[in-house]
Amino acid sequence: MKDIEKQLIVLAQYHVDFIVVGGVAATLHGSSHITQDLDICYSREKANLERLANVLQSINARLRGVPEDVPFLMDAETLRRGLNFTFITDLGDMDLLGEVSGVGFYADALKNSVTYEMFGHRYKILSLEKLIAAKRAAGRTKDLLILPELEALLEHQQADEAPDDATDQ
Repeated sequence: MKDIEKQLIVLAQYHVDFIVVGGVAATLHGSSHITQDLDICYSREKANLERLANVLQSINARLRGVPEDVPFLMDAETLRRGLNFTFITDLGDMDLLGEVSGVGFYADALKNSVTYEMFGHRYKILSLEKLIAAKRAAGRTKDLLILPELEALLEHQQADEAPDDATDQ
């Protein structure tokens, strides 16, 4: 998770507005799932796209799964014209989601996020309920396989939050 730590720190240092989704969010909610990349849902506001493009330039982001000789201009306008991107960077793989299946856009994810403090910064993380919805909506085998664990974590979380009926009597 060391590279993910560095990715999160650089995003925070550039003041990028984003929410952690995907495997890192699952891990922060207690999943034993190991992930090798950082998935974020990002604000598409102009100033944020500028900050995000600066981060991506600083870590030499390149499109993942595309031949290196394919031209790609890393700037805010390119990010604005696209929506979801998968990158290889000097700090590891990073996926940018302008829209998260089963959740919506940044504002929707923000309303359904919790805050974690780590690595000297505060980060927004997609709520466990919405993470489950996103995994279910994505429908990929790897997402479906983690659902039972995430649902068990949610059940445990809800039991911890429920008032104790025994003390009410």
